[in-house]
Amino acid sequence: MLTYDQYVLAQSLNEVFDILDAKPASRILAGATDILPWARYGRAGDVHLSSVIDVSRVPELKYIQLNGSNIGFGANTTIADFQHNPILRKHAPVLSQCAVWFADDQIREQATVAGNVVNASPAGDSQPALLSLNTVIKLIRREQGKIVERTMPLLEFILGPSKTRLAEKELVLGFECDSILNYGSAYEKVGHRRSLVISTVCMAVVAKVAQAKGSIEDIRIGIGAVGPVPKRLYALEKRLMTQSITSQLIREIAEDASDEVQSRSRQEYRREVLVNFVERAIVSALNQAGMKLTRVGEEKLYA
Repeated sequence: MLTYDQYVLAQSLNEVFDILDAKPASRILAGATDILPWARYGRAGDVHLSSVIDVSRVPELKYIQLNGSNIGFGANTTIADFQHNPILRKHAPVLSQCAVWFADDQIREQATVAGNVVNASPAGDSQPALLSLNTVIKLIRREQGKIVERTMPLLEFILGPSKTRLAEKELVLGFECDSILNYGSAYEKVGHRRSLVISTVCMAVVAKVAQAKGSIEDIRIGIGAVGPVPKRLYALEKRLMTQSITSQLIREIAEDASDEVQSRSRQEYRREVLVNFVERAIVSALNQAGMKLTRVGEEKLYA
C-alpha cells in the first residue's frame, strides 16, 4: 500500500525543488501509471512518503519541438504523443510504431516518456526505439537557487533494473534525439499475452540507404527485454554498413544478435524470437528506405 503525508500538484520547477529540499522522502509523479503497481504485490511493499509531487502541470516539462536535425521533447511527453504529434510522426516514426504496442489507449494517454525511462524496467517498450534515435536525456537540479542542467546518452543513463544515474533531488527535464527523416524504421515486440503485453523481446531498427540504393548509409539496432539493460548492437550495425547486403549476411547478423540474450528465464525462446525479429526488422526498415528487399530464403541477393 502507498501512503503519504501530502500530495502536491506542482505548478513550477521551483515549487518542485522547494519540496524536495524540505522533504527528501518524496517521490515524483507524472502519469501515475507505475507508482501504484510499484507499491503493491511485493515489489516495494508498504510505502510511506512525506510527499508525492505531481509534475504533470509543470509547463517546462511539456514541449515537442524540431531544432534543425534534432528533436526535443519534454519529460511529460506521453506515449500517446508518440502516436499523434505531427513532428514525432514525421521525424521519428519508430516512436509511433513503438507506441502501438504500449499497453492500451488509456495508459498511453497518461504514461510519460520520462516515467518509462526512469522506471528502468528491463521490459521498457520505449527504450530500444529511443536508443535507435541516439537519444540524450536532459537532467536538472537546483544549486544555490539556480537550475543546473546536465546531459548524457540514454544508453549510459540506465544502469540496470530500476537503477539509473538520476541523482538525489534531480529531475528529468526532457530528451533530444535525431530526426530520421528519409529513414526506414521498424519495431517488433512479443509478450506473454495478447493485450497489455509486458515485453519478452522488443527491438527497433532505423536505416538509411545510400543514394546508389545498393548499400546502407546508416543503420541502428536497439534491443530490450532480453537482459538487464537495453542495448545498441553497434558491432552488427557496422558489419551491415561495410559489407555487401546479402540474404546470408542479414541472417548471420540476426543469429549473432541472439548472443545478447542475458535473461535468466526463457532463454532459448528469446534467442529464437530475437533472431527472427532482427531479420524481419532489418528487411522492413530497408524496404521503407527504398532497397526493396525480401527475406532470407526467397532471394540469394537483395536488390
